[in-house]
Amino acid sequence: MKRSIMFWVYFVIAIILGIYFTTRIVMIGLGHGKLTTIHNISITADSSTDDLSMVKSMATAGLGAPTGSLDLEILNNRIMSVPIVRNAATRRLPNGTLRVRVELHRAVAQWTDGIAFYPLSADGTTVETPNATRDTDAIVFRGTLPNDISDITKATQPLAQIIDYLEWIENRRWNIVTNDDITIMLPESDPLASVRELISLNETQNILGRDIKIIDMRDPSRILVR
Repeated sequence: MKRSIMFWVYFVIAIILGIYFTTRIVMIGLGHGKLTTIHNISITADSSTDDLSMVKSMATAGLGAPTGSLDLEILNNRIMSVPIVRNAATRRLPNGTLRVRVELHRAVAQWTDGIAFYPLSADGTTVETPNATRDTDAIVFRGTLPNDISDITKATQPLAQIIDYLEWIENRRWNIVTNDDITIMLPESDPLASVRELISLNETQNILGRDIKIIDMRDPSRILVR
C-alpha cells in the first residue's frame, strides 16, 4: 500500500523527537544539562506583600546543586532559621526548580527591654528587627512570656492607649502596668474575665484615671484598690 506524503512527514518528526528525548534522558543520566541542577527558585508565602528577601537568601544555597543529591531537609532547616518563618516546605521539581512555601509569623504585639521594641507573634516569637519607636496601638510586654499571648493581647487591646506594659509574674499570672504607674494584678484563673471587668469599670467609673497605685483582682470575688 502506497504511503502518503503526510505519513512520511509524521514518521520523520517522530524519529527526530525520539532521538531528542533519548539524548536528553541520557544526558541527564550522565549528569549533563540544565535539568540536572537547581537553576530556579520559586518562593511563595500566605501574603503577596511579605518581604521574603531573607528567605530567598537562605534558599539560594540550593542554586547550582545537583537535583538528585540536594539535601532538602538541610536546606529547609536553613530556611526555618529565618526569624520571620513559622513553617517551611521545600520541594524539588523535575524541571530543575526549587519550590519553597513558607508560613510567616505575624506581629500581634511588642516586647521591650526598656530600650528597644521587638515585634512579637502570637507565640511570643520575635519576628522582626527591633526599633526605638513604640507602636502606640500595640500591647507591649516585658520579661518572660508564656507560649501563647494571643488571648491576653486581644483582651487588653481596648486599653492599648492606657497600658504601659504587661508582665508575666512567676510564670503563672499577669500584671498590667498603666502609663500612670497603676499596677493591675490579674488572677491566675480566667484573667480575660478580669480584663473585661476592668474595661467595664474604666468605662463607667474611670477607675484607671484615679489617683491610685494598685488594683488587686487576684481574688475574683472582690477587687482591692490601694
